[in-house]
Amino acid sequence: MIILIDGERGAALPVTDSTVVRGDGVFEAVRSYGGQLFALDDHLSRLTASAAAMHISLPDDGRIGSWARSVAAEGGDGIVRVIVSRGDVVPGTSGERRIVVMHHPTPYTPSVLRLRPWAAPWHPSGRAWELAGIKTTSYAPNLRASRSAAVDGFDDALLTGVDGVVLEGPTFAVGWVQAGTLRFPALELGILDSITRRHVETLARANGIDVEAGRYTLEDVAGADEVLAVSTVKEVVSVVRVGDAEFRPGPVTANLRELFRRHVTSSIRAV
Repeated sequence: MIILIDGERGAALPVTDSTVVRGDGVFEAVRSYGGQLFALDDHLSRLTASAAAMHISLPDDGRIGSWARSVAAEGGDGIVRVIVSRGDVVPGTSGERRIVVMHHPTPYTPSVLRLRPWAAPWHPSGRAWELAGIKTTSYAPNLRASRSAAVDGFDDALLTGVDGVVLEGPTFAVGWVQAGTLRFPALELGILDSITRRHVETLARANGIDVEAGRYTLEDVAGADEVLAVSTVKEVVSVVRVGDAEFRPGPVTANLRELFRRHVTSSIRAV
């Protein structure tokens, strides 16, 4: 693992830091393919939006991107994680904002996923909230849902609103194919604007696949022909079970997976 804190190796993150004490910070995770970062500018733009929503200032001199490219080049395949804290928040301390840039191995992802629906009362689910869709370090409720799903024999959770509307996975976007149309929950529900989802939607439209976004229920998902999950870590993976509903990996998902991988290859070659 390679870790830089404010660009320096060997620096330590104190226990008085805002991300440790209160989970008060923002982050991004960027995929490194052979030392080249995919969609880095997209991730940095989202990081900037998240930091602004949290009233955390970011440097505008390109140093975060430079640090990210540096650890990716050294680490090769893996994930480059950028974490921005507010600084020290314990009375009697005075450290300012910190920027952590690290490279670590890509987490294991099963070849197919089984998801347990999980009501998420902490999610805005369409209600007005200034932090809707913001990528903060306060992920405890989401990860609790993932662990609970694993206890019940599933690979992960599928978050739903208290009214049953389908939202997203704890760390990934979820979509499905019905009658040839690729459907995703609407961003207006307050879900994360997934960068992988953006690219998948663009690739789908460019290859003659209709794409729709809206407000859907678990019944809508149960009637799908295929279900898929997308994220920086997972790329595009088939979902074979959502609660009691079972699905087979389908041709649209397989096609999107291949299109995405080709897109990644061409994008990093062009850098």
